[in-house]
Amino acid sequence: MATCTRTVWKVLAGCQRQLLSTGRPPYTGILHPAPRSLPVRTFAAVRAQKKDKKDKKEESDKVVNKEKRVIDDKDRHKPFGKTAWVPVDDVYIMRYYPRTIYSAADAIDMLKKFQVLDFTPHNQPVYVDLKLDMKLEKKKKVDTFVSTVHLPHPFKTEMNKVLVFTEDSNQSKVAQESGAAFAGGVELIQPILDDEISADFYVAVPDMLAKLVPLKNKLRKKFPKSNRGSVGINIPKMLELFKTGHEYMVESDCYVRTQIATLNMPSEHIFANLQAVLMDVCSHRPAHTGPFIERAIIASHTSEALWFRSGDILPKPAEDKKD
Repeated sequence: MATCTRTVWKVLAGCQRQLLSTGRPPYTGILHPAPRSLPVRTFAAVRAQKKDKKDKKEESDKVVNKEKRVIDDKDRHKPFGKTAWVPVDDVYIMRYYPRTIYSAADAIDMLKKFQVLDFTPHNQPVYVDLKLDMKLEKKKKVDTFVSTVHLPHPFKTEMNKVLVFTEDSNQSKVAQESGAAFAGGVELIQPILDDEISADFYVAVPDMLAKLVPLKNKLRKKFPKSNRGSVGINIPKMLELFKTGHEYMVESDCYVRTQIATLNMPSEHIFANLQAVLMDVCSHRPAHTGPFIERAIIASHTSEALWFRSGDILPKPAEDKKD
């Protein structure tokens, strides 16, 4: 037994000497992981600095206030990015040349020529498409509006049906004599909700507005409002406007798309209706601002769209008198 013990100790001592001679750590009963070759980095990573909210706001303001580049083609032999000022042939690719902008009178005459060449209906409607500049200072915008204009040459064959809300018997009598389709007080509310009676326009005296609240969801945009001229005391004047008036509204924040005439009307009548619509649109322009109409297009139901200069048919602003 003693001999076996001495033999074991000699073996362990020899193993320890062998480990020390090779430069390895002695056996301690714990497994050591093999050494790894780690990459040597000679630089330190820079910590990302967080930008303050104030700095971000300043950068965003710089982007917003960045002026758009305006290229002056006045003295150039050809427009920037185009082939020439005017095409040589009758058939050409439109994107290679500047868009032709006509006068309003020439555009109306061209619509009539298109109708003859295309053999399309002569009584087709004529539409106008306007893009308005609704921007104001300090990122504000002009509120969208609905307006009714009295065209000098109406194109509708039938008059609009107008309903008058009033509880005064004398006013009801005046309304019926002036051509109102219906005239009455709160007794008309339930028939309107039940779709028993309807009208193209609804007007009311100021005392009736509080009693017409149940009709707000039913009438929606047709509900009487003072800013649309459908609330007032002068009932004959309101009926004169809405019986033959033409209503239009601002769509998609800045567009006015509405019919102004039919193509079989004389060119002078179409021009007069167009001028009346443009002047009524510009009456909603805030004071001390630039041109309200950015782009104007006129077209019939089957023709191509023609761009025209709206500023030529609008009254020129009065120039300041010099001393």
